[in-house]
This record gives sequence, C-alpha cells and structure tokens, in this order.
Amino acid sequence: MALMAANASDATADLAMMAGASVLASLTIPGRAEHVSEARSFVAKAIGPENPAADVAILLTSEIVTNAVLHSYSRCAGGTVTLVVIEISGGLRVEVADDGSDLSTPVVKGDVYASDGHGLYLVQTLADQWGYVRDEAGTTVWFWLRAAASR
Repeated sequence: MALMAANASDATADLAMMAGASVLASLTIPGRAEHVSEARSFVAKAIGPENPAADVAILLTSEIVTNAVLHSYSRCAGGTVTLVVIEISGGLRVEVADDGSDLSTPVVKGDVYASDGHGLYLVQTLADQWGYVRDEAGTTVWFWLRAAASR
C-alpha cells in the first residue's frame, strides 16, 4: 500500500524558518500498528544513517508512533499520524501528531514493574528535550536530540 507523503504544515514551515530551522521531511501514515515500521524507516531515511543520533531518533519515533496508534483516535477508521523531522538549534526535532483522545495524555512511568508507560520513559531518558501539545486537533509529542558534536 502506498503511503501518503505530506508537506509540513504551513505553520510548522513558518516556525522552522523563523527559528533558523529546516524541515527535512514530513509524512502522514494511517494510524495502524502495522505502519509503525514505516515511520521508523521514514525517519531513518530523512536523517540519514551517518547521523550519530539516528539510532536514538528511530527508537524514540517508534515509541511515540506506537503510543499514537494505541492510545489516540488515530487508531479509528480514517485516522492518521503525521511525522515531521526538523533540523533546529544544533540538533534534530521529531514531531508526531495524532488525532487526540478524550481519555489519555502522555504519561511517563518510570516504574520498572508498570505494565505500560515505558515508551515515554525512554523518550524522557534519551532525548535532550521533549514535550507535548494537546489541542482540539489532537496531540503532538516531540523530542529534540542535540547534535552529536555537542554531546
């Protein structure tokens, strides 16, 4: 099945330009678990295998996209998840936007015995910065990884 590639929203592109950032790529995929691997491949290709942050970026993308397809309305018929990869402030930012949910917000669970919540614990632990924004359109979870030269 072909994926729909989408340009970054005008607002994202405008913000990136103002911040001296560059939108590397964006992609919209169906909000289904079988498309998480496509999200990983997309990020790998967008940032390139030579990027020292590639492995961490791919892992964190996988965790966030998995959360989106499990815990948001993106999992419903016609639901989507949109990824945007941005070079900004000496690093790499990945944003994952879903269709939101009335019942859940992103929660970090550091308890090793918890049955879930480990994905955002990885994001919190491995990303230099991360956060989320919820609004009427859905939830966007993002992370930022510092450039390797700064690490």
